[in-house]
Amino acid sequence: MLGNNSGINILTLSALAESNRMHIVELLRQGPQTVGEIADRLGLKQPQTSKHLKVLSDSGIVEVQAQANRRIYKLRPEPFQALDSWIQSFQCVMQERFDNLDAYLKELQEKEQS
Repeated sequence: MLGNNSGINILTLSALAESNRMHIVELLRQGPQTVGEIADRLGLKQPQTSKHLKVLSDSGIVEVQAQANRRIYKLRPEPFQALDSWIQSFQCVMQERFDNLDAYLKELQEKEQS
């Protein structure tokens, strides 16, 4: 896990670091799709697409459902919720720093005026 109780793990970030996997995630934002649909839309070969989907599945980013002889992939919300929470923690820190800077600048302006 990264950070204190952040809920995000290194597998999530590692899986998302590869551009083809990010493209797959973007496609799956539109809804569940088969390996063939993903491969066709991205111009990838099916075995290559399957390898990327395995990494995304192993990291918990996608889940797969079998329908007859097809595999349907869809995004899982939990990794993205954890990622959002992690990013929000940085935004809180940055907002506090901006507030401190604003207070300091106001203090300087008041000193300059007096």
